[in-house]
Amino acid sequence: MNSDKNYLAVNKELWNAKTAIHINSSFYDIPAILAGKSSLIGPELSLIDDIKGKKVLHLQCHFGLDSLSLARMGASVVGLDFSQSAIDRAIALYEDQDVDLSFVCTDVYSAEDELDSKFDMIYTSYGTIGWLPDLNKWAAVIERLLKPNGKLVFAEFHPVVWMFNEGFTELEYSYFNRESIHIQSEGTYADRNSNIDKEEISWNHPLTDVFNALFNAGLNISQFKEFDYSPYACFDPIVKIDDNKYQIEGLEGKLPMMYYLVAQKLN
Repeated sequence: MNSDKNYLAVNKELWNAKTAIHINSSFYDIPAILAGKSSLIGPELSLIDDIKGKKVLHLQCHFGLDSLSLARMGASVVGLDFSQSAIDRAIALYEDQDVDLSFVCTDVYSAEDELDSKFDMIYTSYGTIGWLPDLNKWAAVIERLLKPNGKLVFAEFHPVVWMFNEGFTELEYSYFNRESIHIQSEGTYADRNSNIDKEEISWNHPLTDVFNALFNAGLNISQFKEFDYSPYACFDPIVKIDDNKYQIEGLEGKLPMMYYLVAQKLN
């Protein structure tokens, strides 16, 4: 579709609007994070080794809660996002935090134009690649920004989840990336009663596309695991099964809801 050419502008407008809602939401609980709580609660935390003194890039960071949590682990962290509103909020939020943390506003595909160093680890998580039309381009950027032996730590919602309609009552979209998905986005996962009513353009990327993109970029996948829960209550209807574990109500234990992987640059 010709309108896909405008996906960046369309989605930036959406995420600028979301930022204004998210920043004050209980979902993100910023006061607790600023007081010392870590935002890293998903199983991918087990993949993050000792990063003290390491250079870390957090792609599609929103307003950087995970960026801050990574920096508190002793890393030198750069958070990157395409929403100027989100980056402005991040800079203002963390200016008094005693960490090595900075932010860059650009889209993933243009990251190399804005960054002047390479990284020991690139981190990206939850609801990120669905906003990108080309995973080969994504993986190539990651490969070029990693140092030799550097690694990508990646956690994402499972593509099966994105096959369903809003209320998880029927299958509406293909598992395979056959076309862009255009919807009118009303509300947001952090506040479903918010007055957001914006167009969004996204893509569903099957696991084979993720794997092949990383392989094609010369990265070696060393770990991969699927999970039947989400660490966040960001879907509806949702039921809590344990601390930081949520499943779709009525489909408990029947759906893969997220996965994580580690991909390493060998030279």
